[in-house]
Amino acid sequence: MTNQFHTALVVGAGAFGTSIASILANRFENVIVKVRSDDVYQAINFSAENSVYLPGIKLAKNIRAIKDWSEFDIDHEKELQLIVSGLPTAGIKSFFAENHTRFEGYFKREIPLISLSKGIDPESLELSDDLFFEFFPHHKEFITFLSGPSFAKEIMQEQITLVTLAGRSRKVLTNVSRMLETPYFKALPSYDIKGVLLGGALKNVLAISGGIIEGLGYNHNTRAAMITRGIVEMLRFGRVFNARPETFYGLSGMGDLILTTTGGLSRNKQFGLEIAKGRKPLDIINSQRTVVEGYKTTKAAHLICEKYEIRARIFNGLYEVLYNEVNAAEVINTLMTTPAKFEIE
Repeated sequence: MTNQFHTALVVGAGAFGTSIASILANRFENVIVKVRSDDVYQAINFSAENSVYLPGIKLAKNIRAIKDWSEFDIDHEKELQLIVSGLPTAGIKSFFAENHTRFEGYFKREIPLISLSKGIDPESLELSDDLFFEFFPHHKEFITFLSGPSFAKEIMQEQITLVTLAGRSRKVLTNVSRMLETPYFKALPSYDIKGVLLGGALKNVLAISGGIIEGLGYNHNTRAAMITRGIVEMLRFGRVFNARPETFYGLSGMGDLILTTTGGLSRNKQFGLEIAKGRKPLDIINSQRTVVEGYKTTKAAHLICEKYEIRARIFNGLYEVLYNEVNAAEVINTLMTTPAKFEIE
């Protein structure tokens, strides 16, 4: 596929941000990745790979890392046509507060942004659209949100991948989807921003739960029950946020949930497997560089349940395990001994 566009900027060089940069390298002449760490910077620029997050996988020659904005070639910046934020939810506020003027200028040039964040802020209980729209209230139509069943490693291997891209403007969604399209990757547009973001965030909580039940020795029957009832609970969150129910049965809901609870590459599922071994959550988190979005999202989901009186036994049960050190087997036993209700209620 020929390069039809000039320059794309990717902020954040985690595994998923790097994989999206790799997709864009098929469509853009230059892909600039803004990084913080010197080891990632050196690896991308001198070894053509992100050896920290995706070791052993070569990157395209037109991907280049920068640590400082002074390294952003002025001609490339003039030709900028797309921004990708690969920051975790917790990093959005600090980064865009520090760089607000720069990105305000980009939006005034009508340059669209894709956010890859899949989390809920546990302090404000805000999703990433709330965070971005507060920073850039006059440019909402240029901000889009990508979510769906997509392991970074498999994207790098060019496995066929479909995701959802949510936003407010049909024109922007169509244009950005075209910028992302390759023979192995396609983004399907949606207007349901809240539904797409809730699916992407809440499935991480259920992925941790899936890792725990697998680590405790439960198998396919249990996993299928957890996924099915998990979707029911996700729909209850969706009603509070006025999300469309059908979104939760699509790529960013059921699709992503199935992938992260069954696939071996999910960071959140691996976190759950470690919890099942008896390890403490913060010990696991502090021992690795990758972000486990589902940990903080579990707290946020619990607080949302309390605030809006949402009945979500799986989400609240995981909160007890992660934050109150309740034994996971005890939580499962409590769930199983609770009187049965009609399935569709």
